[in-house]
Amino acid sequence: MALSFFFVESLRDEIIQLDEDTSKHMIGVLRMAKGEEVLLTDGKGKKARAEIIDDNRKRCAVQVQSIETEEESRPNVSIAISIIKNSSRFEWFLEKATEIGVNEIVPLLCERTEKEKFRYDRMQGILSSAMLQSQQTWLPVLHQPTAFNEAVKSSSQEQKFIAHCLPEKKQQLSSVIPHPSSLILIGPEGDFTEKEISLALENNFLPVALGGTRLRTETAGIVAATLLKILGKTQ
Repeated sequence: MALSFFFVESLRDEIIQLDEDTSKHMIGVLRMAKGEEVLLTDGKGKKARAEIIDDNRKRCAVQVQSIETEEESRPNVSIAISIIKNSSRFEWFLEKATEIGVNEIVPLLCERTEKEKFRYDRMQGILSSAMLQSQQTWLPVLHQPTAFNEAVKSSSQEQKFIAHCLPEKKQQLSSVIPHPSSLILIGPEGDFTEKEISLALENNFLPVALGGTRLRTETAGIVAATLLKILGKTQ
């Protein structure tokens, strides 16, 4: 039987007292008890095997038995995606992108972005839960909402793409030979403006298509993540 997996902010080879939320879930919900073993990760590549030594429901403590470090998954994929009006759809994207193994997520503020409020702590929690559910040890880097111009001009990835819907010549992303590090821009409902697309092209972003149909923002993000992350591993 697989061991239960939990997130801790810091992972050390010693006794760790878990926070109240984790303690309640471990002891109150899962009904785990003293002497049982669990897995812990800090979201930065470390994974530890530990034993529960105090099964207090609010202040559970575990003794770390061993720690190993896993390399971050490659290729390194960053997705800069517009915040969308329907928060649940954006949260769905965060969850699935984490399961796929996206390394970095930048919530974009574009000219046509309809909603700018962003509950960062809630979104970070969704990433943590998805990381644990998919048995990973690397938590995607989640940025604060970033203006489109800033995201475009500050990018440092080897390979940069913009997915848009204007009827101009674009390469299918599925036919691109992936690099070790890539960034793709995904626009809001209504797409990027012509001005935004021009700015991206001026900053060496390549225009790409994600298939033959027009996709919702969150769907486009997942298609891009799949093509760059999963298919990139087969090259």
